[in-house]
Amino acid sequence: MSIYLLNWFFLLALVPVAFFWLRRAWRIGVRRDFSEVALKKGLPPPDAERYAPYELAINLLGGLVLVAVLVAVLGFQALSRDEWIAIAGSTLWIKIFASLALSRQAHGFAVAGRRRPGSSP
Repeated sequence: MSIYLLNWFFLLALVPVAFFWLRRAWRIGVRRDFSEVALKKGLPPPDAERYAPYELAINLLGGLVLVAVLVAVLGFQALSRDEWIAIAGSTLWIKIFASLALSRQAHGFAVAGRRRPGSSP
């Protein structure tokens, strides 16, 4: 498989990723559905509404950057191969790490073997 095909595959893979992130932003911002906010092990935190604006911003910004890359490459051919790959790759990793950090912050940092104050045995 040539590098050319891998580039096209990566570019076309950005479409469902951008759609998924923008759909999550829509659900959080418009529908006020907080079931996908700061997930850890598939569960939202008890106070998901508190972290919803941050998750909304992370998903909206990431989705819009990917859509801009797609438009710039497919529509206007304004970015070189190295430029769009760098922008898209950085956006993917930054969004993943930002969502991970938010979910860990929302759920708290529990040390193994120790209970949180106020929790029952």
